[in-house]
Amino acid sequence: MTRPNPTLAKPPKTLLRQVGRAIADFRMIGDGDRILLGVSGGKDSLSLLQILSHLRTYAPVRFELGVLTVDPEVPGFDPQSLKDYYDRIGVPWHYEQQPLMEQAKSHMDGDSFCAYCSRMKRGIMYRICREQGYNVLALGQHLDDLAESLLMSIFHGGQLRTMKAHYLNNDGDIRIIRPLVYCRERQTGDFARRAGLPIIPDSCPACFSMPTRREHMKALLAREEDAHSTLFASILHAIKPIMTEGGLPEPGRKTQDSEVA
Repeated sequence: MTRPNPTLAKPPKTLLRQVGRAIADFRMIGDGDRILLGVSGGKDSLSLLQILSHLRTYAPVRFELGVLTVDPEVPGFDPQSLKDYYDRIGVPWHYEQQPLMEQAKSHMDGDSFCAYCSRMKRGIMYRICREQGYNVLALGQHLDDLAESLLMSIFHGGQLRTMKAHYLNNDGDIRIIRPLVYCRERQTGDFARRAGLPIIPDSCPACFSMPTRREHMKALLAREEDAHSTLFASILHAIKPIMTEGGLPEPGRKTQDSEVA
């Protein structure tokens, strides 16, 4: 069987439609935006790279796209296939190494390793955005992630919260967007496998050592969806107001530059 060429893979119309609608609904991308996409090597971020690359060819606004992979220097993480892939598709890429697990042993205070790792990676992403002139950071979380975050917030934090679709960071100089908020995890998984994208399996030993709260919520949602097929549509309808709390930033490079000035 011939392996699919990921450089030629056109995303399914359903994914393109959902991402295009999310970009429009939440005003994610404007003319002149320079977008840095965080790519871990998982199915979601690699699928989003293909989708955004494809949308660039016919979008009504002009935007640039680059990628960043943060290597946490954990055993088993080998980014070489990603580097080769970026070169083949001709996208500008940045690569940062940081021994996050070793740092966590001495710096983590009352946090889970996953939370510490996420916070440190976000700091690296913001730094690269500033150093390289990107004004937008794109992340690959999808509707399943948002639903799991909602339940974790309710069960363990006593709050109605989830990830936002589009917002400004605390310093007001970088916009964060999540173009996959209308997409399901199974969609990105199916596309990534069919397209032969160079997926790097999750190799973090901290994640393997104990089941996470997120995995528990994922299993709970799967059981409920088996009995209620419209579960995620209902959840999306319920969380839309909290996905945009505080309002949406204006898209576009010129608009944001004038606001910061």
